[in-house]
Amino acid sequence: MSESDLDLSDAEEETPHAEMKKLDIQGKAAEASSSSKKPIIIIVIGMAGSGKTTLMHRLVAHVQESGKRGYVLNLDPAVTNLPYGANIDIRDTVKYKNVMKEYGLGPNGGILTSLNLFATKFDEVVGLVEKRAPELDYVLVDTPGQIEIFTWSASGAIITEAFASTFPTVVTYVVDTPRSTSPVTFMSNMLYACGILYKTRLPLMLAFNKTDITQHQFAVEWMEDFEKFQDAVESDKSYNANLSRSLCLVLDEFYQNLRKVGVSAISGAGMKEFFETVDACGQDYMQNYRVELEQRRKDKEQREEERKRVNLEKLERDIAESKGEPVVLASASKKDVLGEDADAADVAEEEEIYDSDVSGEVDDDDDNEDEKHYRY
Repeated sequence: MSESDLDLSDAEEETPHAEMKKLDIQGKAAEASSSSKKPIIIIVIGMAGSGKTTLMHRLVAHVQESGKRGYVLNLDPAVTNLPYGANIDIRDTVKYKNVMKEYGLGPNGGILTSLNLFATKFDEVVGLVEKRAPELDYVLVDTPGQIEIFTWSASGAIITEAFASTFPTVVTYVVDTPRSTSPVTFMSNMLYACGILYKTRLPLMLAFNKTDITQHQFAVEWMEDFEKFQDAVESDKSYNANLSRSLCLVLDEFYQNLRKVGVSAISGAGMKEFFETVDACGQDYMQNYRVELEQRRKDKEQREEERKRVNLEKLERDIAESKGEPVVLASASKKDVLGEDADAADVAEEEEIYDSDVSGEVDDDDDNEDEKHYRY
């Protein structure tokens, strides 16, 4: 049974503006103590049709059967039927169809905007997980089936970094094993996995799904011996095959540090090995990735302090040069904004808009708050 941890409403008639306000909960997630026990965050990512959601169902069932303590998040706003119970479900907060209607978006745009709205207060979700952290072993996170929406969007980065800054976080990339028997398809999956690794900079593991149909040993052999992969692709003379043949040498080092496991979401095969690999990735996070993460955070804080120092020095110079006179903050001229190539008509139009704003005239449309739309 699904547990709702946020104060949410299921009313279909509410607009995304109202739903977004529901996320506006005061407060920030408290920083977790480094000495306290922390659950491992498992972010499950996979191509559409790879069996990602079915695998999530199997993972949730295995955690319960093995006596482990799990917490489940669903971040797919477009899923119709969820086969497992979610503790936090994005669909309780953001209505996907309402978002599409409100902003005039298509399916992919609706999913992306829904995820953006949910990410605005994701620190509250992290806070809820933190409260239960001593009682949990794993936190399972299901992502949208449109993989690029999560991996390459700002909201996906916010969610991933919010978890990674507080908990050991592992990214699981689900591979469709039967389809990957084609060398070109296999190489496409490996390139995508490589991109996810360098984008998230977190421990990554490959879960070769559907091993009840096709065993994944061929993929392991291709990753460990590039000559076997080249033999498999030898009969194909297409451009894609030639590119794959070259890339297998480029990715050889990438394969060396990549953990992989074969699983079946239908039969449950490989579940024990899956969680053993997750635990190993969690150790990697604590020993290597967390150190790098904290260094990046320190570098960011130093850059911010430097920016503040430079701005303060500039302000002090301006005050000193003014010799007690009021300091007028200079603004960019119309030519500076529009560029040197701007014609007189462009400048005149900008000045007309500026003059109307200064005179206090306000467009009637600005008075209607309901008509204001925020796009991501």
